[in-house]
Amino acid sequence: MLPGAAPPGPQPPVPFRENSGAGYNRHTATAAMYSPQLLDHFQNPRHAGDVADPDVSVQVENPACGDILKLTLKLKDGVIEEIRFRAKGCVPAMACASLLTQMVWGKTVGEARKVRREDLVREMGGLPEASAHASHLALDALAAALSEL
Repeated sequence: MLPGAAPPGPQPPVPFRENSGAGYNRHTATAAMYSPQLLDHFQNPRHAGDVADPDVSVQVENPACGDILKLTLKLKDGVIEEIRFRAKGCVPAMACASLLTQMVWGKTVGEARKVRREDLVREMGGLPEASAHASHLALDALAAALSEL
């Protein structure tokens, strides 16, 4: 046997790599697909959970993809004193819910009603076309919550 050569016999299996095309890296592909802001809100969600004894609780679902978003909020003197979310769905749906709660926390109901999908998408650093549904879900949930006031 030559020095440095592998010993004869069975070799260890090559580890499985998901989508292991030449040069493919799942983390690099995800980072290229989504903005840094979106990834940050997904990896470090703001205001996740439920508000204790909320004034409003709504849940909306996107029937096309199955994403679900629940918002609970508490008001004090017409101001959103606390808002929290629970989401089940894709990365952009969870990130949009997180950003939405951050955008309206501390705002008056009137100010929250003025938040538009374009505002959310701009703050998110953009959304891929295929992920536009996530911003619609977030704004639909907000509209449903505010309509209950």
